[in-house]
Amino acid sequence: MRVLVIRHGALGDIVLTFPAFEAIRRAHAGDEIFLLTTAAFAAFLGKSPWFDGVMVDAKPEVWDLLGVMKLRRQLRGFDVVYDLQTSSRSARYFALAGKPKWSGISAGCCWPHDNPKRETMHSRERIAEQLLKAGATVAGAPDLSWLRGGVERFRLPAKYAVLVPGASAHRPEKRWPEQKFGALAVQLAMPAVVVGGGDETPLAGVIRSFAQKTVDLTGKTDILELAAVVAGAKLAVGNDTGPMHLAAALGVPSVVLFSGASDPALTCPRYPDGGWPSVLKAPHLSGVSVAQVVAALP
Repeated sequence: MRVLVIRHGALGDIVLTFPAFEAIRRAHAGDEIFLLTTAAFAAFLGKSPWFDGVMVDAKPEVWDLLGVMKLRRQLRGFDVVYDLQTSSRSARYFALAGKPKWSGISAGCCWPHDNPKRETMHSRERIAEQLLKAGATVAGAPDLSWLRGGVERFRLPAKYAVLVPGASAHRPEKRWPEQKFGALAVQLAMPAVVVGGGDETPLAGVIRSFAQKTVDLTGKTDILELAAVVAGAKLAVGNDTGPMHLAAALGVPSVVLFSGASDPALTCPRYPDGGWPSVLKAPHLSGVSVAQVVAALP
């Protein structure tokens, strides 16, 4: 059979779906599985063991007829489709795909995830329940050995802690102050490595002004390299953002900081076995002290 998986989202959403990707691969061991995702994750997930091919969804507007026709061609010819995005947009893909066997929330699909409480479930449990209705069981920790590549070129310390001071640029309320990250770095028993996008380099600069042995890798890694750097850490501390999801998924002992802007009950990073990392939640992260974070360290 030809199988299609649909998953867009931010990095954290993608990471929380790793167990589901592996469950689908296991359920369709002899089949061809393709992924439809956004450009940001195509190369990254193309390295995974779960897919035979990856397609980029340009997410065309309804008035973009050429774009819609291209999307229709991408969606056609599949025997089974798992819509793990389950957005109002991806639900419309059911008709474009010719209404094959479909797992999702599209009206009339054969495996609807119709739990009225689905929007109050954590992403990991929600997707697992959706797949169970389609006969695919999420069980055990996914094999993430493909994320543990070499990072020799960064010349990292033998032991280090990863700090993640950034978050989405349009969500500054999700950030613990970088000065407090700097004060934390001083108290750690090992050097800190700061990761994130290039726009977060100024945050790393502030942290380095407190702890001069801090290594700044902001803007210097792609997602696969980022995962490998995180995988080698002894500890990870950061805001509710993608790299912290990688840290938890790779089993790195983690402390995750949540402001009132997001709900850990729905989106918290998770360890490989489904366990929860240490979570510090406050309406405003500026009110969380360095001492509180130190006390929460695993």
